[in-house]
Amino acid sequence: MEKTLRSCADQIVEASIRAVLPDEAVRRALKDFHPEGRTVLVAAGKAAWQMAHAAVAVLGYVDGGVVVTKYDHVKGKIPGVTCCEAGHPVPDANSFAATQKALELVRGLQPEDTVLFLLSGGGSALFEKPLIPAEELQDITSQLLASGADIVEMNTIRKRLSGVKGGRFAQACAPAQVFSIVLSDILGDPLDMIASGPAVPDTSTCGQAIAIAEKYHLRLPTAAQELLRQETPKALTNVTTRITGSVRELCTAAAAACRALGYEPVLLTDRLCCEAREAGSFLGSVVRTHAGGGRKLAYIAGGETVVHLTGKGLGGRNQELALAAAPALAGLKHCCVFSVGSDGTDGPTDAAGGYVDGETEAALRAAGRDVYRTLADNDAYHALQAVGGLIRTGATGTNVNDVAVALVE
Repeated sequence: MEKTLRSCADQIVEASIRAVLPDEAVRRALKDFHPEGRTVLVAAGKAAWQMAHAAVAVLGYVDGGVVVTKYDHVKGKIPGVTCCEAGHPVPDANSFAATQKALELVRGLQPEDTVLFLLSGGGSALFEKPLIPAEELQDITSQLLASGADIVEMNTIRKRLSGVKGGRFAQACAPAQVFSIVLSDILGDPLDMIASGPAVPDTSTCGQAIAIAEKYHLRLPTAAQELLRQETPKALTNVTTRITGSVRELCTAAAAACRALGYEPVLLTDRLCCEAREAGSFLGSVVRTHAGGGRKLAYIAGGETVVHLTGKGLGGRNQELALAAAPALAGLKHCCVFSVGSDGTDGPTDAAGGYVDGETEAALRAAGRDVYRTLADNDAYHALQAVGGLIRTGATGTNVNDVAVALVE
């Protein structure tokens, strides 16, 4: 591993994530917040604790609150707020219990009262009241994750099986007003798809949901099939929404960090949405084409790739993307590819993503690992761990998709 190059990668990751932390974004959004009666706070998602902490710091107090976020994402107490941790990407009993606390908090509010609803990516699993038995919902979620369905397809299904998604949480808050601040983790920022849109009218249809179930051959119990045929709320009159933070800002921050290190940034896309290993192979090919051209270049791609599970290994989409670039980089000097999730977690691992350079493939071979067999077994985590290629940031408190960077000298 080239230590200087790895240091550059780590600096770019740190600067990029620091630029999209939700604190300032929440403060900006609250400039338009002027409640008349009581204010209660509900925050859901991977960035829920950070958003709630910033909001209470600005407001000074709230008349009660509930935070539900991913395990190990609560960083301390927040005055007046109950902080809960729960399962992600598959909802668990703690997801359901925390959501029930939120529903109890908003019950009985008056028209002059306001629910400050802070939403970030990951809310689809964390904020949940299933309309079918929990084990059936967990099984359907696992099927969707394994199928390679994208986030929009997954949420089109999940919101119809839920008592809070697809605008139903806003209905539960009525007659109180809902002031929603949303940190986007979906390409194009479709509000009804971010965390499955608990406070947004649903634009998807029953027909689309049924088509997705057929496309991925989902095994659905009778009750779930019937729910897919029931329409979700198409209009809400008690909601004001402010969207803040997105993958575009993450890419802009990455470009600024690259420029500060002497690289000329080139934004390839902020809507990357293909198979993770295909994205990695493509970025590796871009590096191979431009290596040795006499310029320091940084190719940036933001978005959210997908992984089709074909093996039983450990990893995440960013680790797979990085590992898939290794063969194209083999033998090149001063070139690397790295990819990270802005929330600091990549799949069911403790890593945010992965890093490879021209020395990675040879190091893997020396460790007895073949890149292609490893990808087939979805075991990028252990392969990158063996060669020092994991990127660990810890939970960041934000969640605005992923960014992949290819550095070329």
